[in-house]
Amino acid sequence: MDRSATTRQDGHRAAAPGRVLRELGAQVLWANWTGASTVPSRELYPHQWSWDSAFIAIGLRHLSPLRAQMELETLLRAQWGDGRVPHIVFNDAVPLDAYFPSPDFWRSTTAGRAAGAPAGVQTSGIVQPPAHALAAWLVHRADPGLSRARSFLARLRPRLAAWHRYLLCARDAGGAGLAAVVHPWEQGMDNSPCWDGPLSRVEPADPAAYRRADLDHGAPEDRPTDLDYGRYVRLAEVYRDRRYADAEGPGAFAVEDPAFNALLIVSECALALIERELAADDAESGDSTESAALAESAAERRERADALTKTLVDRLWDPRRGLFLCRDLCAPGRDGELVPERGVTGLIPLVLPGLDRDITATLVRTACGPHFGLEGPARLVPSYDLTGPAFDPRRYWRGPAWFNTNWLLEKGLRLHGDHPRADGLRDALLEAAVTSGFAEYVDPYTARGSGARGFGWTAALALDLLLDDSRSGRGGLLGEEVWS
Repeated sequence: MDRSATTRQDGHRAAAPGRVLRELGAQVLWANWTGASTVPSRELYPHQWSWDSAFIAIGLRHLSPLRAQMELETLLRAQWGDGRVPHIVFNDAVPLDAYFPSPDFWRSTTAGRAAGAPAGVQTSGIVQPPAHALAAWLVHRADPGLSRARSFLARLRPRLAAWHRYLLCARDAGGAGLAAVVHPWEQGMDNSPCWDGPLSRVEPADPAAYRRADLDHGAPEDRPTDLDYGRYVRLAEVYRDRRYADAEGPGAFAVEDPAFNALLIVSECALALIERELAADDAESGDSTESAALAESAAERRERADALTKTLVDRLWDPRRGLFLCRDLCAPGRDGELVPERGVTGLIPLVLPGLDRDITATLVRTACGPHFGLEGPARLVPSYDLTGPAFDPRRYWRGPAWFNTNWLLEKGLRLHGDHPRADGLRDALLEAAVTSGFAEYVDPYTARGSGARGFGWTAALALDLLLDDSRSGRGGLLGEEVWS
């Protein structure tokens, strides 16, 4: 057989797994589609989740840019008047006992009225990481013609701007400019050992006062303990009973988290690109006044992103441990104190374009070292320190590897030019997605799946890794233009 025939056969064998992954991933997203948005899981998570929808839209853009746009539009229609984007938008067709905390716990239309909760839809009252402007920009780039025809960016920009303004102003509990989370559910990595210290001050709710629906679909050894869950419920109750007011200052829990703020910074960069795009469109149509205002806002956002990156380093970087740490604002002391636990949240700032080169190199060394095991014993980067006393390869966010955090790390490695490691992590993620049945999370050593199967962002982000055509460039998450 000649060399060209061998090459054709090898290429066909290499392409086949990609076709299978595309078909299977698409099946997950179509099965989880409700007609206006995508549930993370039909059984365990039967509503719309905020940062899930951002990640799902990023993957959906490769299959249906229209559905990806609808995903974000549906979420942002539930935005509150004060700018917050709630972490859950409830589906009225789902029985109340299918998920807890349910709408009758959050009472958004009554307890959230003063904060501007919408009257026509039930939501939670807390938030999740702000990846939405990033998702909106990537969705727009997937089909700019469709986006312009539907005025997608023009309609979303004011909502995204209000969302960022809420986080940068109402949530600046530490007074330094970073956004604080007031509940572990807001950070997204709900059960991380990074919260054990801050949560220890919280008196748990009476377990007889609620029923955990999550245990109907997940093994107890995979889920948060009853003690931790009781503390989550207590924090949510107190915030609800304060009518979701932020002006009174933090309650028993307020944390500056590196991943949450890194995503806010990246989304500020994305919103700057959105405004720059809209400014160009307005200039072309002859609206010079609006074009100038948008261009000025875009420039201010880029400056703010640079300033926030510096603040993130000043307040959360720990050079001795070689990663970013959470800051517990409620601990004794004027600025609280850094939480010493090593979580994957401390590696996520690798996605930041303005991060110092020495810090990015240190983050990569930490990711590859004994605590996270990249390119070593771990097939995927765990959610928590492999050597930590609280490490558990199965329990929710206390050790398992998650696809969204590894996706972000893959993008960060690629952004900073470490293509070989990015390629290796990408290949491991694609293999784990298929072999685990698109699991919610996996054992970092074996990639054995746990939690829900057919999980929305696992399928979406695997599709993005498979189908994104920008891997050879330097542009990272936002495209090369953001760094020019």
